[in-house]
Amino acid sequence: MQGYLTTKEAAAKWHISQRRVLVFCQNNRIPELNRIGNMWLIPSETPKPNDNRHLRYVDKRSVAKPFLKWAGGKTQLLSDIDKRISKLNSFEKYAEPFVGGGAVLFHVLTNYPIKQAYISDINEDLINTYIIVKTQVDKLIKELIKVQNEFLRRNESQRKTYYYQKRELFNKLTTKQQAQKIEKAALFIFLNHTCFNGLYRVNRKGEFNVPMGAYKNPLICDEDNLKKVSKLLQKVEIVCADYKKSMGFIDNKTMVYFDPPYRPLTQTSSFTSYTAEEFDDDAQIELAHYVEKVNSKHAKVLLSNSDPHNVNPKDSFFDKLYRAFKIERVLASRMINCKQTSRGKINELLIANF
Repeated sequence: MQGYLTTKEAAAKWHISQRRVLVFCQNNRIPELNRIGNMWLIPSETPKPNDNRHLRYVDKRSVAKPFLKWAGGKTQLLSDIDKRISKLNSFEKYAEPFVGGGAVLFHVLTNYPIKQAYISDINEDLINTYIIVKTQVDKLIKELIKVQNEFLRRNESQRKTYYYQKRELFNKLTTKQQAQKIEKAALFIFLNHTCFNGLYRVNRKGEFNVPMGAYKNPLICDEDNLKKVSKLLQKVEIVCADYKKSMGFIDNKTMVYFDPPYRPLTQTSSFTSYTAEEFDDDAQIELAHYVEKVNSKHAKVLLSNSDPHNVNPKDSFFDKLYRAFKIERVLASRMINCKQTSRGKINELLIANF
């Protein structure tokens, strides 16, 4: 007669947490599972289900983290995002067509056995920086250390002058020559770590125009983390392109995460413009059509955006746009906002086809 294990007993047998066993049960990952009341009963001879994650084996000291501050960065939502990704039985490829600061990218590359990855963005300077971190990290670090030393040894007034000189140089440099690509990547990181609130904003001419922030001793060159990031990026295809170019990479073995510019909750909340073009409602609708095409390729899709219900409970823009998908509302903090009094907990949307 077949015996049964409780979730606690199964956790001990499989050397995983009881919480993880509960996830397996709730997602029907265990064959011939029985339930009495609130108690799950697992056949004693059942092997541990394949777990796509390998988080238990990751040395936290070796984990790469985003090397840029980024408005709307997803570090604070990683647990909610991972809760959904971990439900997947398997995926071999990962695509992120709006890479930004890359918090989800680095989490997935670190914690899941991905064979190939693809990231893109239309921000040429951002993509140039990713490519230089991947291919020329030692030269980049050398340039960053130089800039860091020059900046930190100055007094407050001198730092301000230095900052605006470097901002002007950054806007003049091109990425046509290799030497200028490295210098521009170094300036991109320098400005990101010393500008106001770590924002990236450009004017209609495409010029970076964020003023200097107030930091006593900013860490401009995190050498150890940059080397970790560079190592992770070796398996990543990095492309400066519109999100639609990702279709050639995506197949039924791909997990795709879309993190587009968020729809502004109010007219005054759209402080950050990543490029000279705006991502308006028409652009959001066009993206939704593209997501439907990705869905038709049987890829796994996860998308995040702002929740209009925060300011207008009757605004169902995304609920209607993604009515064929699963929509969940999760709490997030506004980490970057021009008004400190406006920072707090709000809902964001996680939209998925799984």
